[in-house]
Amino acid sequence: MAIEKNFILKQMEVGPMGNFLYFLGDSAAKEIAVVDPAWDVDFLCAQADGEGYTITAVFLTHGHPDHINGLKELLSRRDVPAYISRHEPAFYKPKHTNVVEVEDRQNIRVGNIFFECILTPGHTPGSQCFKCGDALLTGDTLFIDGCGRCDLPGGNPKQMYDSLYNTILKLPDSTIIYPGHNYGSKPFATLASLKKTNPYLSCRSLEEFLHDCMGMTP
Repeated sequence: MAIEKNFILKQMEVGPMGNFLYFLGDSAAKEIAVVDPAWDVDFLCAQADGEGYTITAVFLTHGHPDHINGLKELLSRRDVPAYISRHEPAFYKPKHTNVVEVEDRQNIRVGNIFFECILTPGHTPGSQCFKCGDALLTGDTLFIDGCGRCDLPGGNPKQMYDSLYNTILKLPDSTIIYPGHNYGSKPFATLASLKKTNPYLSCRSLEEFLHDCMGMTP
């Protein structure tokens, strides 16, 4: 399993919807990014301060309220950039001067560690994952036992299939999936194990995915 030297990954369940929030960063530099700040900014700041970490960035997997409802408050306390995909539509994009749009496959540095933004539309047009070594934070694109819903504004089941099968499933089996919600039987798992247990990853075609997983007539 490939792990960057000095890599910080702290997973925290916060709020009434089982959200997983994360710290990603560099233990040598003591710098972190907060992923999807929501629900309890006091808790996030206390956790960072308690570990002696400096928050230098915010990473946004997408713009749904349950993932960003603490963003404005956090940015009022920490004047740092908040990175969101440029493909996220305006109605999901937070209105704040610190919001920075990123491209697919763009790298963002925290301390001396780089994180890759990977566009995975389907749940929203600008849903993105963050990758470092074997760690992949998937937001609401992929859960341990399912995938994100596609029936909200901007959702697209065909794009979700493409993101799952032509982007995420092309990654090494050793990739560890860290989802955006605690909706599964465990908080994280390898991609190899999910190929065996997650029914949303075992369809033989787009048509099967749409019919069996999305309840649609292809």
